[in-house]
Amino acid sequence: ERALANPKIEVKWNSTVDEVLGDDKQGVTGVRLRSTVDKHKTEELAASGYFCAIGHTPNTDFLKGQLKLNEKKYIDWTTPQRTYTSVEGVFAAGDVADDYYRQAITAAGSGCQAALDAERWLALKGFE
Repeated sequence: ERALANPKIEVKWNSTVDEVLGDDKQGVTGVRLRSTVDKHKTEELAASGYFCAIGHTPNTDFLKGQLKLNEKKYIDWTTPQRTYTSVEGVFAAGDVADDYYRQAITAAGSGCQAALDAERWLALKGFE
């Protein structure tokens, strides 16, 4: 709502970024948008930077009834500072479990945590 009310922001509905424009000397100079309604229609916009976000809705619908999810549909970690889930031996990492930071770097970090948690769990179960 704030973005829509801001006169400095123009929302480009029904569009996807087709290409980030620029070169090594100038850096980012713009973006090429492609219409999702008419795939043959493109538009170029001048820009001096580009930030890409994948959204804030976790893709966890397929887990409903199998893992405990919170009210926002993120996987609940059952132990603070660990990647354990409601199912023993299942570990959650990244944006499906992080409803606060939602950044690639924190997702990568929690992926490392999940790998270590899984490795330790396997060792406790006698798999080495």
